[in-house]
Amino acid sequence: MAERSRSEKLKRLVAVQRHLERIAENELADTTRQRDDVTASMERVMDAISSADPIHMAFSIQYADRYGRLTIRDQQLEGIQELIQMKVQQERTKADRLEEHMKDARELETREADDNAVYDIVDQHFAAATPASSKVQKP
Repeated sequence: MAERSRSEKLKRLVAVQRHLERIAENELADTTRQRDDVTASMERVMDAISSADPIHMAFSIQYADRYGRLTIRDQQLEGIQELIQMKVQQERTKADRLEEHMKDARELETREADDNAVYDIVDQHFAAATPASSKVQKP
């Protein structure tokens, strides 16, 4: 297998890190959706509790219990959401750093290739100026 340059290896790592970032963003979106569902359920339960309909009045204790469970679930999801937001930020920061290192490595590789090209030109110039054999120079 051909030897990969440092910038190519870092490019691969950047791609993997960006993928991890997208996974964390998807987790955050899923948690946000769950939290929105819980909020909507809380609103429906609150509407039922405050309703003047006699059927809802009969179930007010169950509605209050349900609202309490939904409040606890919302608080749990809020904590999870904050953790995932931190994770997204960490993954993004890691990917950005790797990308910077990749660009630096690519720049160094380009500079080294340019230096080698200059050295080759200099070597060719001096090689053309010297005779092929030391016998030619001796009279």
